[in-house]
Amino acid sequence: MPPGILPLADGLAEKAVLSPANTGFMLVCAALVMLMTPGLAFFYGGMVRVKSVLNMLMMSFISLGIVTLLWVLYGFALAFGTDSGGVIGWNGDFVGLGHLGLTELWGTSTIPVYVFAVFQLMFAVITPALISGALADRVKFSAWALFTALWVTVVYVPVAHWVWADGGWLFRLGVIDFAGGTAVHINAGAAALGVLLVVGKRIGFQKDPMRPHSLPLVMLGAGLLWFGWFGFNAGSWLGTDDGVAAVAFVNTQVATGAAMLGWLAYERLRHGSFTTLGAASGAVAGLVAITPACGAVSPLGAIAVGAVAGVLCAMAVGLKYRFGYDDSLDVVGVHLVGGIVGSLLVGLFATGGVQSHAKGLFYGGGFAQLGKQAVGVVCVLLYSLAVSYVLAKAIDLVMGFRVGEDEEIAGVDQAAHAETAYDFAGAGGGTAARRTTALGESPTKKVDA
Repeated sequence: MPPGILPLADGLAEKAVLSPANTGFMLVCAALVMLMTPGLAFFYGGMVRVKSVLNMLMMSFISLGIVTLLWVLYGFALAFGTDSGGVIGWNGDFVGLGHLGLTELWGTSTIPVYVFAVFQLMFAVITPALISGALADRVKFSAWALFTALWVTVVYVPVAHWVWADGGWLFRLGVIDFAGGTAVHINAGAAALGVLLVVGKRIGFQKDPMRPHSLPLVMLGAGLLWFGWFGFNAGSWLGTDDGVAAVAFVNTQVATGAAMLGWLAYERLRHGSFTTLGAASGAVAGLVAITPACGAVSPLGAIAVGAVAGVLCAMAVGLKYRFGYDDSLDVVGVHLVGGIVGSLLVGLFATGGVQSHAKGLFYGGGFAQLGKQAVGVVCVLLYSLAVSYVLAKAIDLVMGFRVGEDEEIAGVDQAAHAETAYDFAGAGGGTAARRTTALGESPTKKVDA
């Protein structure tokens, strides 16, 4: 993320000029990251029951509206403005993004501030959307919208400053998070756990079948996430001048493939099947894990990161049954655990020859980088968990976070949106068509005028 820790291409700092190539590249990357939020909506939407599909889609889509406005009004100014004590930033010129020169560059990069701001906006949009998967089937849409606005303000923005802003305390400590292992995935996963402790379990959890209603939608969503993730990771170097973005791109592909295979292998040994849900989930676990490490490891290291994450995340999703927390779509098991795995493995597999000179344990760097990574993991996890719990508790006390029992049983789509995802009674295949088929007539038989 904004110029990496101890970048190898230090010469750019003295002669930075606007690069049309890097600017165009970053605008494409920002668009790719934006596509990840609809992709996430499909991924989550396919995994819920029919009665909650639209609500699941909307819980992601609403973030595109709420977070966009907050980021422009004050989020960017707080996250990436002038540092104050390593905790938060501020720059009045960033408020409303109305006081920037068209070609004013971001720091020592070769792209305009506007481009960096919109790229970072897309990260801010998808992070609270990730949390929504843990709360499927049972929360008020209005409460979720309020939580999104508050959470981005008091959790995401400060953590983004700690991790990626030049003066952020974790950045200064030397924690490597290339594209969001701590700021995005651990942050969202810990928040999901905090809210779960307030909201509670779905009616029928561990009793009623709660299978995905559309695995094709899940696969489509996973594919869109995989595609968009190249912008998420490669774009986080803010340019293509020195080859680091290319390494991040390759590592993203390699780790994701390894994680998918690791998850499927575990699934085959544990349950006897290779499932499409396992393939999609394994791919996402690999994407999560390589996010903090893609600029620090070699492709061989990326294979290790992906394989380890695929197996550990597959094991972790079963913890909710052991400990009794209802993480509906495995946000804790995939994003929290995957983010922890990827962040810590930087301390083992960092080569010191890509984004920075920092080396991991297996490359002669000792335990120093691993210790720094552990500090980042623990601090972000505890902060997000605690503050998210408090926010959810406050909302629950003021307006109630959860829908009523009758509404939950009937389906959140009808209660919150007055719509259903599929019209089973329409001309395309309703009861009339089934009746004529049962009588031996063709449902497409023409009726004489």
